[in-house]
Amino acid sequence: MKTKFLALAIAAAICSGCASQAPAPSPSNSQISDQQQLEAQQQILQQAPESVQLKRKIAVGRLSNETNYGRSLLRGADEGLFDNKIADMFNQAIVNTNNFLIFERQDISLLENEVALNDRVSEMVGVDTLVIGSLTEFGRSTTGERGFLSSSAKQEATATVDIRLVDVATGQVIASVTGTGSSSNEQSRTMGFGSVSGYDGSLNDQAIGAAVNAAVAKMSSLLLENPWSADILAVEEGNIYISGGEAQGIKIGQTFAVKTKGRRVNSGTTGAMITLPGSEVAKLEIAGTFGRTELDQGSFGTLTEGSIDGYDMATLEIVELAK
Repeated sequence: MKTKFLALAIAAAICSGCASQAPAPSPSNSQISDQQQLEAQQQILQQAPESVQLKRKIAVGRLSNETNYGRSLLRGADEGLFDNKIADMFNQAIVNTNNFLIFERQDISLLENEVALNDRVSEMVGVDTLVIGSLTEFGRSTTGERGFLSSSAKQEATATVDIRLVDVATGQVIASVTGTGSSSNEQSRTMGFGSVSGYDGSLNDQAIGAAVNAAVAKMSSLLLENPWSADILAVEEGNIYISGGEAQGIKIGQTFAVKTKGRRVNSGTTGAMITLPGSEVAKLEIAGTFGRTELDQGSFGTLTEGSIDGYDMATLEIVELAK
């Protein structure tokens, strides 16, 4: 009888121990998928002021790894392996925004060699903004719970990317943004059944990718706040031809201001060149577009107000109307 009572007491203790175990989570994949990252990036971009999104010209310069990720005791540096990976992620994220013309800078020496081999004249295009930055934080953590009959484990990777936007004309840092991302994976086992969690290295790249996407989304919002301008290519048979076409967001029927370019003067206080405000002299309505690629596309239209007679075309620019 005592033996039976003891067995019942042990069984009750086991049940009590199992009851105190927190519910084991079901196996799941990374909490942040590539599609979710892209949707979050587009959502941030939609919060930016609506405007004609003439694509800005940018280039990605140095994007380095300033963390211990990819380093070991036997080699103090990653020899650019992870720098290139971060730069490739960044370039792809910028392409996905469809708001920029991206020009190669990481492997520009290869392009220059090809131009020389083909005995061609280089037509490299300069950019308005250079992107420089680094992976500044990276971490891994593994947490879990272990009960009498069940256990769970969660792996999580977090990353932070800091970038700055540099005006290539002046060298001034015009903006700095930070992107943070994370990715995790949970596994659980109950009474020996369930999945076994090994080291998941893919979480590292997923977390860095999420941080890069967040930084690019913020960068896009900042650059799209500024109104864009285009130059006048030619005036022929009553039509005014300007740079920027359909691929850059220009549509038939849109109206833009024709302004004089403000005079540039040197500031004795800052030592920088300051552009004085120009004057609006006419309004241009787009009648059509032309060209095949983003670089050679243009638009043409006619004036609905004002006149540009007597002006040198080099002193005029096309500017988005204020809203």
